[in-house]
Amino acid sequence: MATQKLYAGAKLREMRAKLSLTQKDFAAKLGVSLPYLNQMENNNRPVSTTVVLALAQEFGLDVTELSTGDSERLVSDMREALADPVFVETMPPQADLRLAASNAPALARAFLALHQAYRQNHERLASLDEALGREDARLQASPWEEVRDFFHYCDNYIDAVDHAAERFSRAAETPTEVRATAIAALEQAGVTVELCDMEGVRRYDKERKLLQLSQLAAPETQVFQLLLQVALLLNNSLLEATLDFAKFQTEEARAIAKIGLANYFAGAALMPYGRFLAQAQADRHDLERLSTRFGASIEQVAHRLSTLQRPGAKGVPFFFVRVDQAGTITKRHSATRLQFARFGGACPLWNVHRAFETPGQFLRQLAATPDGVRYISLARDVSKSSGRFGAPLRRYAIALGCEVKHAGLLVYADGMDVDNDAAYEPIGISCRICERRTCHQRSVPPLERRLQVDTNTRGTLPYEVT
Repeated sequence: MATQKLYAGAKLREMRAKLSLTQKDFAAKLGVSLPYLNQMENNNRPVSTTVVLALAQEFGLDVTELSTGDSERLVSDMREALADPVFVETMPPQADLRLAASNAPALARAFLALHQAYRQNHERLASLDEALGREDARLQASPWEEVRDFFHYCDNYIDAVDHAAERFSRAAETPTEVRATAIAALEQAGVTVELCDMEGVRRYDKERKLLQLSQLAAPETQVFQLLLQVALLLNNSLLEATLDFAKFQTEEARAIAKIGLANYFAGAALMPYGRFLAQAQADRHDLERLSTRFGASIEQVAHRLSTLQRPGAKGVPFFFVRVDQAGTITKRHSATRLQFARFGGACPLWNVHRAFETPGQFLRQLAATPDGVRYISLARDVSKSSGRFGAPLRRYAIALGCEVKHAGLLVYADGMDVDNDAAYEPIGISCRICERRTCHQRSVPPLERRLQVDTNTRGTLPYEVT
């Protein structure tokens, strides 16, 4: 098999900018000529083995970072944006999108931001009557979407916060010890922790320095909320520094992101990176065993597995998604080539939708996307009770998966016929950008194909995709 050439011009430019080096100085440190570096940075030449070794030795770079990053995400996001009917006659070929993502990622992100603004403007005009009656009606990025994209393009791994959380719980090896450590840290800061019968899960009185937790909440939820409060109170400067770096457009987005970072700290403290990664590998990523060992919920464990992308100590690259009963994606992250739709729901052929039908059970699926990549996917419902009779039940389902080449590392792959082509179910991302021509669950025609309609025949669909 021929060796694949590595083009990483954007990564080289990004690294040089972070180091504040000129092309001349950077070339000298890498041991190459200035014209050669220029050609690599513009993707006119692949990155040579000499340069890869120099990057590792001179700058301590995890060389796997050269072949990963935003490129696949940008391509997927641009394809989805270009599926908008406004671009109906102008869908660029896939090769052009890949060139844009690798050679001009800043331009690709600017295009995505422009399309997002267009969508928000379009949606606002659709509800014009309501908007005209509001004094605060204005055009701006949705804070929620802005924060979601921040974590999306950070690969859902925040290095400084992850390390801080790991240091905090280094001496605590059991869930009980983690809980005690969190309470002790808060009490040392003058905060009183109190369990009580209350609405909601957590309430902090800043004036009285009183943290109240619901005694009806599950133990893992209580510990998580304790750690979240530790992040907000004792690691505030770290969170604020990370937020300054992100440069959010609105105060609302910054506030939502701060909660997200505090949640990240809580998950990383409950499941410290090094110990959790080692145990996940030893348990072959058995979510139930990991849940018991670390005192975390199934959803918390699955989400944490999707964040194990620390340079130099990476875990299995998982995708993680949570959907509601309407199929709307409420959480999403992918360290794999599979990228989720940024707007709307997930492919109905995916097993995550069937998890609602089998509460408390894990569903396994071998799936193949239109690009030929094969995955193993695990799905389960994670319905959440409010802890009292008559309270509404919040119903969600989660999916965790990876490319099938990692199947041997997962206990869930045992007994599955991963070598049988017929065992793989065809799934897609979004109907408008899915290339499958005969999908029986297609809701709308694919944007990149022409349709043939015959009024005298009717198959699975009322048209044929040509």
